[in-house]
Amino acid sequence: MNGTALDALREQLRGQLITPEDPDYESARAVYNGMIDKRPAGVVRVAQVADVIAAVNFARDNSMPLAIRGGGHSAPGFGTWDDALVIDFVNRTGVRVDPEAGTARAEAGTTWADFNHATHAFGLATPGGIVGSTGIAGLTLGGGIGYLTRKHGLSCDNLLSADVVTADGKFLTANEDRNEDLFWALRGGGGNFGVVTSFEYQLHPVDMVHVGIVIYSAEHIDTVAKFYRDYMDSAPEEFGAFLGFHQGPPVPFLPEEWHFKPVCVVVGMWTGDMAEGESRWQPFLDIAPVAGSLITPMPYPALNVAFDALNPKGMQGYWKANFLPDLNDGAIGAHAEFGATVTSVNTSVHVYPIDGAVARVGADETAFANRGMKFSPVIAAQWMDPADNEANIRWVKDYVAALAPHSAPGGYINFMDGDDQSRISENYGGNYARLASIKAKYDPQNLFHVNQNIKPQ
Repeated sequence: MNGTALDALREQLRGQLITPEDPDYESARAVYNGMIDKRPAGVVRVAQVADVIAAVNFARDNSMPLAIRGGGHSAPGFGTWDDALVIDFVNRTGVRVDPEAGTARAEAGTTWADFNHATHAFGLATPGGIVGSTGIAGLTLGGGIGYLTRKHGLSCDNLLSADVVTADGKFLTANEDRNEDLFWALRGGGGNFGVVTSFEYQLHPVDMVHVGIVIYSAEHIDTVAKFYRDYMDSAPEEFGAFLGFHQGPPVPFLPEEWHFKPVCVVVGMWTGDMAEGESRWQPFLDIAPVAGSLITPMPYPALNVAFDALNPKGMQGYWKANFLPDLNDGAIGAHAEFGATVTSVNTSVHVYPIDGAVARVGADETAFANRGMKFSPVIAAQWMDPADNEANIRWVKDYVAALAPHSAPGGYINFMDGDDQSRISENYGGNYARLASIKAKYDPQNLFHVNQNIKPQ
């Protein structure tokens, strides 16, 4: 679309419309994954909801692809698209906390670092992600797994309401009492049903937590993984920790001899009685020789941003995921084989526990259907040099293939890549037909298709 046609949209906006002729275009079209090289027709940096309505109407009326960007962390790069109109919330990061009600409303460009900073001032939090620069929007709409998940559920389980601009340009509020079908679909169904402009969350008392980061040589993967599995099976829900496989990060508590070498990690926090913190982490210090560790009280937001430096914008990236009904010996064997060959210090292979509060929500109570799974692994390969793309992609595919015999059919959509569209229906299982029906109601022409797409029934 030429610039003259877009001038009509520019006149309707309070925010900024960036087109290929503008000096900011190269930065405006970029997302976190440097492998994504899309050239949208225009990027709307919205200033208010009216800009969202104008952009949705313009894209629909001109048959333009429409991409929605919150934090921009989507591994497939769904925050941009060729010849598309991009709605970018980068300037909309406000968070309003109501400490008496124990709730917070946040705009769609808010990152988890923004959100946690705002709520921590009141000693409150809601389940969020592992990386602070991740946006609340994409994470919540796909489910939302983090350190608080075992105790307080997924991010979407703590969503109280959402303001949404639908494909016909209408502004709706979705909650348990209004537009209930849309509210159900938003909690796990991704960005298929409209543009969410703000999110209201239930908050929980979370202030100081007892953090543990325990790092072992990769030769101990089998021992550590089996202990982790057994320990988590009976651990109180206040203990939220993931099992991971990395190259040793260059951090002060890890001796230099382990930097950039394959390691096994257990990372998380204890949110119960702080006096119990050290004793809750001691078993992980005893199970195998420790290369390095940090066991200390810490403000919850500090843990949430602890790994941001390993996730800078612009790296090449390719992700895959399956759900695990259990971390059985076969799955551990696959992790022992591939976890010892992690390809870069920026690559993360994490096994997140999703039992506890997650399992107490029925499979059909929200769009997120996989309530009977115990673990949600992600193989998130990230590297700097595009020349290494083929080798890294092959490593991820071989890794996920090794886990496949021990995995459920579906996978967490926030961890899926662009070539996973064929897996959408199996991910949602029995909820897919209902999602397709709701999609047909709110977006019959599939305007919102730049995503892990649910097609209208």
